[in-house]
Amino acid sequence: MNYNTFSNYFGLIANKKFPKFIQNFLNQAYVRIFDINLNEFEVPNDGFESLNQLFTRRLKIKRELEDGFISPSDGKILECGVGDKFKALSIKGCEYEVDELLGESLDGDELKNGFDYANIYLSPRDYHHYHSPCDLQIVSAYYKQGSLFSVSPKTLLKVPNLYAKNERVILKTVLPNNKLLWIVFVGALNVGKMRFCFDNKIQTNANLGDAFYKYENLFVQKGERLGNFDLGSTIVLISQNGALKYDQISNKIVKFGQNLAQI
Repeated sequence: MNYNTFSNYFGLIANKKFPKFIQNFLNQAYVRIFDINLNEFEVPNDGFESLNQLFTRRLKIKRELEDGFISPSDGKILECGVGDKFKALSIKGCEYEVDELLGESLDGDELKNGFDYANIYLSPRDYHHYHSPCDLQIVSAYYKQGSLFSVSPKTLLKVPNLYAKNERVILKTVLPNNKLLWIVFVGALNVGKMRFCFDNKIQTNANLGDAFYKYENLFVQKGERLGNFDLGSTIVLISQNGALKYDQISNKIVKFGQNLAQI
């Protein structure tokens, strides 16, 4: 059984509503194993009806948005740095090819002067929704079929160029300084779906082939919810050289709303 098929089966189980006593047992086990603090999340009076409802729990307390360019999600910054010749680090000592990662969303020499990047790993315990890191114009969305390897640090060490091999959705956006930012949502083992609020035509892990969507006058505000993963995964941020000035954030645990860089 390949990773994609396994993730499909897992998705069926995660979405299944078991009898209440079984579901409560599964939910409690998941919360205990991954040490999840549910205090800041909305919890239904009767508990979560499925594992996926638990995975995609929503905040009950609105996060404060710090100044500048904020983290689009909760997670850990595995690497953050300056790339050149289309090479970046997924984790120390392991490279990925940025031109392969971005595919058709990259035009000509848009990254000829180098780029900055940050990789945010969302573990199973993290808040799984993603938000706009600043005021943005979304120019296009490109869905690229691929594998569904785990994106855990251990697997990144074993599978070369993993981000560019996995299924992904790439949003090409324009920053307030008119430079380009690509936000790449990387699918992973057990992540059967990635959902986007602004376009429900984007279908992931559905065997429908690659797809490219262009948008006119699609603007989102800083902190606006863009969508969610079903379970955890990775978000890769690629920006044109000099568009963002990152703080020293490699290996740092971050929360949605926390400052990552200045525009």
